[in-house]
Amino acid sequence: MYQTKLVINVPFFDVDAMHVVWHGHYIKYLEMARSELLRQFDYDYPVMQKNGHIWPIVDLRLKYVKSARYGQNIEVVANLVEWEHRLRIDYVIRCCDSAQVLTKATSIQVAVETASQEMLFESPDILFEKLGVERSK
Repeated sequence: MYQTKLVINVPFFDVDAMHVVWHGHYIKYLEMARSELLRQFDYDYPVMQKNGHIWPIVDLRLKYVKSARYGQNIEVVANLVEWEHRLRIDYVIRCCDSAQVLTKATSIQVAVETASQEMLFESPDILFEKLGVERSK
């Protein structure tokens, strides 16, 4: 339903002594794509907070296939695949030149009501409004 593609030129400060992207920086790339995806339907973090919710990540899984390198252009594709009870976003990071898959990942976020700090078992109505979809019955 919702997808974003973000191209990143791997900066020097993201590589380690072996001249490959340090594994922790892939999470930063996922966050950049996730934020861009959420902005597509006007539900980025400031909007979430304004509407009384936070969405902590409760599960994050990455499968490293091949390392990205300094100066390489990579494409981070983020797909929103679940939203009724949680936000599940699937990602693929590819080399722009060869289209080779470098990393696959999934993040899961749950809605928490800011005032009570209670986790919600259904996504709030505002998310459905922003997505322009009806809640399943």
